[in-house]
Amino acid sequence: MKAKKDIGLAIVGSGRIGTLRGRLAAMHPSVRFIGVMDTDEAAAQKLARTIDASFCTTDMEALVSHPEVNAIIVSSAEGEHTAPVLAGLRRQVPVLVEKPIALTVPEADLMLRTVAELGGDLRVGYSRRYKTRYLLAKEQLKQGRLGTITGACARLYNSRAQCLAMLGRNPHATPVVDALTYYVDLMGWLLEGNPVTEVFARGQKGVIQAAGHDVDDVTWAVLTCRDGAVVNLGVSYALPEKWPSVGHSARVELLGTDGVLLVNDDHTDQIMHTNAGFPHVYLPGQKVETVFLESSTPGDWALGDFLGPIADETRAWLDYLSTGKPCNLATPADARHTLAVTLAIEESARTGRSVAVAHG
Repeated sequence: MKAKKDIGLAIVGSGRIGTLRGRLAAMHPSVRFIGVMDTDEAAAQKLARTIDASFCTTDMEALVSHPEVNAIIVSSAEGEHTAPVLAGLRRQVPVLVEKPIALTVPEADLMLRTVAELGGDLRVGYSRRYKTRYLLAKEQLKQGRLGTITGACARLYNSRAQCLAMLGRNPHATPVVDALTYYVDLMGWLLEGNPVTEVFARGQKGVIQAAGHDVDDVTWAVLTCRDGAVVNLGVSYALPEKWPSVGHSARVELLGTDGVLLVNDDHTDQIMHTNAGFPHVYLPGQKVETVFLESSTPGDWALGDFLGPIADETRAWLDYLSTGKPCNLATPADARHTLAVTLAIEESARTGRSVAVAHG
């Protein structure tokens, strides 16, 4: 039996995901200390009360430098990842940062250089890797049951209501940057060792632009991998407001020389209609009468426990820290390439030209 290491956890960012990971961490047997931070003092205090945190502050440096802290979760806004990640790496403690690793490639490169210089331990939360159906897909690829992958595709849909709420919080959080990036990472993980070298994309505007945001309703991209394999990715966050999914409605397909794997992730196998209304995980105050159960992207609370990708990912990272058990969370290099490909999709759709993607 390996000796278990006690964890003193800092949570930088006390919003929805920081709160969720904090609640999960508070239930983990190896977590002995939790400190929380947010520039919004009320948010930090609310999370501290929720999980009975030992320390609460609005000062990121005060939290990261706390003597009890030996691991950090960075769940601040996408444009605010760099400073706390670098602070954690300089303290030489493991860091888990939410996706994307940063909003620009130079910021990501700075993190990678710091990891290389200090021997840091940085992981990035792309939670599709911890959805059971995609873990099973990865296993089939590792076992060679599909042969060489020659083509793949993935698409996801969501409602315009969620898109407008997302853009209202952060105008840079387009459906490509906020959501399709999960499937850029997923394909990179499934096709490991065969990075994307070129991107060609097209988009079309409509209801999102009419609502005041210069953002495409739908974006489709063709990615070319180093060995010539082609991957088609598509996203639309412009479905009707009461679309029954409360998260991603997705399909993933892998085409190989020896087999094909089709993954239905729409959740149309669990449909509920209720006059009482079902609360939307991302839209406080909105309820839908018809819902695809289990379509909440992070997962669901059931009988006092949280089930799903974020739960499994958080627990896997904490297990990795406490026992050394290997985990599948994205590495900084994975996340940097995912960011480069994601930004290339937006650039290609904007300019109408193909975009080359350098690897590494």
